Amino acid sequence: MLRRPRAKSARPPLKCRNELKFYKIGAKKKSECKIKVIYIEKPRAPCYNFYMDRARVKSYAKINLSLDIVGTRGGFHMLDSAVVTVDIADVISVAKRKKDKLVGIRMSGLGSENIPYESNNAVKAAQVFIAKYDTCGVDITVHKNIPMGAGLGGSSADVAGVLRAMRDLFCTDDEEGLKEIADDMGSDCGYMLYGGYARIRGRGDEVELSDSLTPLDIGIVLPRGGVSTAECYKAFDLLNAPSGSRTESACRAAAAGDKAALGKALGNDLYLPACSLNADVRDCFKALEDFDPLGVSMTGSGSAVFALFENESFARYAQSRYRGKGSFILTKTKLPRREDKNGGRKAY
Repeated sequence: MLRRPRAKSARPPLKCRNELKFYKIGAKKKSECKIKVIYIEKPRAPCYNFYMDRARVKSYAKINLSLDIVGTRGGFHMLDSAVVTVDIADVISVAKRKKDKLVGIRMSGLGSENIPYESNNAVKAAQVFIAKYDTCGVDITVHKNIPMGAGLGGSSADVAGVLRAMRDLFCTDDEEGLKEIADDMGSDCGYMLYGGYARIRGRGDEVELSDSLTPLDIGIVLPRGGVSTAECYKAFDLLNAPSGSRTESACRAAAAGDKAALGKALGNDLYLPACSLNADVRDCFKALEDFDPLGVSMTGSGSAVFALFENESFARYAQSRYRGKGSFILTKTKLPRREDKNGGRKAY
């Protein structure tokens, strides 16, 4: 039965419908009825940011596939490191306050509730963003899934996540300005804005992004207790620990998709100093080696150690049989999925 079309005022709104809509426009007879086809493309979230009061993002952890200490400059250790993001993420929500320029924050998960407000890097990043771009204040909510004090970049991920959420919320396209803020917050915060495979140098502020899409199956073990980054670098100097040159090989292997070569190139100059501060790091490292993976290493300044496996089945077998100290986390690489309109990489 052919029904008369609805009045124009009664038609449902066409907002955000990524589908075909059909409207019958015509007379009483079916032969006289015309069909009008309208395609409504669902726009990306930034199109609505002018009207948004809240933005929500996931910010992912990273592992150091290699970490070479190549010298010191200005009292800081200079690094050369191959890194990649993995599928462990903090969930960050930022909402406008509108009436003031203050920053509020609520942390949850993994004991993050005990982080003092004054030393919370997510708060500091938001305060700098507000001052730089003259925006209203924000309320931040962070649910932690990235273990703290493990070398997985949890604090840096929160900085990058807050900056990305505020960029979307306030329609800011100043990528260089955001990276400057991130670099001031920490050594690898600038890289965490983008994620994926990359080579970072200097204090971590020199970032060379890679187009590699090599998927990796990774088992991460978290020893009991963490390792202080500052103490680990002090121990490196005191022990006069040897420096390697693995990063070039690791970057070539990742670009070529050669997992076996990448496993052989794994290494971290801070491993021995971290073992001197937390003996469980060495025990977990040895326990992972028993599964004969492609390679084993430590990420950042510890305490987390990880293994690369040939495929997911081997990684799951290791997880089911692991009886060493600490907890075992099974994960994969997490890579950016698209490029932005300017040709730069847009994260996740």
